[in-house]
Amino acid sequence: MKVALTGASGFVGSHLTDIFDDYIVINRSDDEEKILEKLQDVDVVFNLAGAPIIKRWSEPYKKILISSRIETTKKLVNVINRSDVQHFISTSAIGAYPDDAPFDESFEGYGSDFLGELTQMWEEEANQCNKPTAIVRFGVILGKDGGALAQMLPPFKIGVGGTIDDGKMMMSWIDVDDLVNIYSYIVENRLTGTFNATAPSPVSNYEFTKTLGSLLHRPTIIPLPEFVLKILFGEGSTVLTGSKEVYPKALQDAGYTFKYKTVRDSLEHILS
Repeated sequence: MKVALTGASGFVGSHLTDIFDDYIVINRSDDEEKILEKLQDVDVVFNLAGAPIIKRWSEPYKKILISSRIETTKKLVNVINRSDVQHFISTSAIGAYPDDAPFDESFEGYGSDFLGELTQMWEEEANQCNKPTAIVRFGVILGKDGGALAQMLPPFKIGVGGTIDDGKMMMSWIDVDDLVNIYSYIVENRLTGTFNATAPSPVSNYEFTKTLGSLLHRPTIIPLPEFVLKILFGEGSTVLTGSKEVYPKALQDAGYTFKYKTVRDSLEHILS
C-alpha cells in the first residue's frame, strides 16, 4: 500500500511513517498540480497538517491556526477529488465538543468557543471529499518523544508538578501507540465517518497528576493556578483548562480493541 501524508514531520506523522514502507510527503508549499503529481498510485492520504494549538492565541495566530488547517485541507481535498486515491483520513480534535459533559460521536453539534468553531470548519472541508472519508478526533496524546507528556515531564521529574487549579477538569487521552494502531485499523477496514481517538477511560486532571507523580516517585503538591495559564496563553489556555470527557464509541462499535485502556497502563509503558 502506498500512502501520502501532510504533517509528516510532526509527532503523530513521524510515528505513522514508521509503519509504512512506501509513503509520500505532501508539503504545505506544494501547489495543487504538484500534489496531484505526488498522488499518482497513492491509495490512502493522511491529513495531519496544522500549526501547534498550545500557544498564545493572538488574532494573527488564530489566522495561522485556521489557514494551516482549513486552507490546507481545502487544497488537499480539491486534489484528491481529481485523483485515484481510495481513502482519505483527516485529522480533527475533541475540541469539537463542549466542556463539562460526557460525549461520544452521536453528538452532532460543536462547542461554541473558538476550538469548536475551528474543528467545525476543519471537518466541513474534509467532508467535501468525494472519496471514502474518515475523520479522527485526537484526544491528549501521550508518548515519550512528543505531545503533551513531553512538556509535562520536566517539572514533574524535579518534583514541582501538580494539578491544574483544583484538578477537577476531565482529560480524554490516547497513547500514541494506540493512535497509530487506530489509523491502521481504519485503513485495513476501510472505515468511514467520525471517530474519537481517545482511550475508553478519561480521567480527571487530579487522577492523571497523581498517577504520573506516583510512577515517577515524585511529589505533586504544587497546583498550577488557572490564572497563570491565562496570563501565559490567553484564550489559548482553554486547551489546558477545558474539561473534555469523550468516549470512543464509534471505534469500539467497529471492533477496535485498545491496547492501553487506563492512563496508568499507558504511562507505565511510556516511562519504563
